[in-house]
Amino acid sequence: MRTNRTFTMIKPDGVANNHIGAILNDITTAGFKIVAMKYTQLSTDLAGKFYAVHAERPFYKDLVAFMSSGPIVAAILEKDNAVADFRTLIGATDPAKADVGTLRNKYAQSIDANTVHGSDSDENAEIEGAFYFTAFERF
Repeated sequence: MRTNRTFTMIKPDGVANNHIGAILNDITTAGFKIVAMKYTQLSTDLAGKFYAVHAERPFYKDLVAFMSSGPIVAAILEKDNAVADFRTLIGATDPAKADVGTLRNKYAQSIDANTVHGSDSDENAEIEGAFYFTAFERF
């Protein structure tokens, strides 16, 4: 039976700082099942499309440049209450304000290089998962 799903990615800073294994361990230890995962790198064009919702914001160009600066790990996770529970696990966007033990508290460097993306709604989780994975890959 299919339960709730969310989308995450380990951002270029998390990959560059060799946190992939530790982050994935924290995710699975928190009860999430990884149902799809890939190691890839976004082009500037793809990063711009993924973050198009922020196109009018002043940080958009820097965000696109950062997200296309190195490899990422994209994943679809499954767990009851997946979106809300994962948002709790990753912590506040600013790692200085993130609760102790959250992914951003443990692994992020700054509000800009905050190591992990997590969908903010069930609808966005579906959209974001479909951006990175074909239907065949999201069984």
